[in-house]
Amino acid sequence: MKKLSYLFVTSLLLLIFSTTQAQNFGSRLGSAVKKSAENAAVRKAERETEKAVDKAIDDAINPKNNTNNNTSGNNTQPTNTNEPKTESRSTPESEKNQDEPKQEKKSPEMAYNKFDFVAGDEIIFEDNMVGEKVGEFPSKWDLIEGEAEIAKMNGETVIVLKKGCYIRPLMKDMYNYLGDVYTIEFDYWFTLEKEGDNHGDYWIGLVPAKDKWWGYRKFNLNMPGHVNEWYWNRNEKKVSYTYDWMTTSDEHASGKREEIIEHGNWVHISMSFNKRAMKIYVNENRIANIPNMKSDVDWLAFWYGHSEDSRHGYIRNFRIAKGAVPLYDRMMTDGKIISYGITFDVGKATIKPESMGEINRFVTLMNENPELKFSVEGHTDNTGTAANNQTLSEARSQAVVDKLVENGIAKERLTAAGKGQTSPIADNNTDEGRAKNRRVEFVKF
Repeated sequence: MKKLSYLFVTSLLLLIFSTTQAQNFGSRLGSAVKKSAENAAVRKAERETEKAVDKAIDDAINPKNNTNNNTSGNNTQPTNTNEPKTESRSTPESEKNQDEPKQEKKSPEMAYNKFDFVAGDEIIFEDNMVGEKVGEFPSKWDLIEGEAEIAKMNGETVIVLKKGCYIRPLMKDMYNYLGDVYTIEFDYWFTLEKEGDNHGDYWIGLVPAKDKWWGYRKFNLNMPGHVNEWYWNRNEKKVSYTYDWMTTSDEHASGKREEIIEHGNWVHISMSFNKRAMKIYVNENRIANIPNMKSDVDWLAFWYGHSEDSRHGYIRNFRIAKGAVPLYDRMMTDGKIISYGITFDVGKATIKPESMGEINRFVTLMNENPELKFSVEGHTDNTGTAANNQTLSEARSQAVVDKLVENGIAKERLTAAGKGQTSPIADNNTDEGRAKNRRVEFVKF
């Protein structure tokens, strides 16, 4: 009996002890779980913070990771039949964040919506490199110094400039063709250099007819051709455009403007001179408005230079035009307006973004004169087959109509008509004549 009592008491004590231990263990386990959950929450918050910081750094250093569109050109680096690929900056793995949604970037066309550059009415020089052979000197240019040749970049024909190259347009009168009213347009390639490299620059200089050497130029625009990686600001990449000129009072003056330019892209330069006023545009932005520039400049030279012979410059779509008669005056005189300011990708009906300055002028003209109605007629030169040119001109005229309607002009005020190569206004056997035949006409009805 005593033995049974002893066993009973012992069992009871063991049960009480086990229950207490279990409660203590459960309490400790609950605390551990709670602590673990708290730690997990902290770790998760830290990870989210790290992701946000990484993305902010990535956005600041490499904005292209958050863009779906590029500016006036391809984002891919240039490839050349004779050259290695231009260096590009690789983003460290710590800066990449594939999970974050990409932000929408303003399209080139939207950027050009307030662009007010107006191309001249009469094209006197145009080089789109059509028909040129890779490796040959560009047939529409004259060499002053260095080396230049035709090359392929991303499948497109361009001019590559080497070894401190000076070139000038090949004209009938090499020293007297600009006049009092003219426009100049071209694209140049802007890229990234390795840290520590000396960057290369482009410049365009305007020279009086009496001076046969480019060193006597009275206007000069310096354009940065490369950006050195270690000069980058973490929030924005600004490069400086500088310009120097002689004023009408024979004084020397200069200016400077910083622009944010995405490397690995074509940069569009537009210049407009009217008797004494010069305006300069970089892409869609006006960077200079010079009111009193010396007007006795008559020819131009173009230069690219770099401290390393292995680094080259690239240009394309060079055009010089004269005149700038107001649209309404032209329409009242001729019953139509011939436009060279609306341009397209080669062989396509895609309107180039820089054409928005001219399109905006027609929008304004039609808004100010609500009675106006136009037949928009596309014309080509005789390069290619007549059938293809007809189809292309129809597509281009319709593209212009669509763009005007998109910008608020009533559809019933416009019609589209492709004329192909059937109505030339100049000799198709010359480069200048073909340039004049590639046009858009707005015929009043």
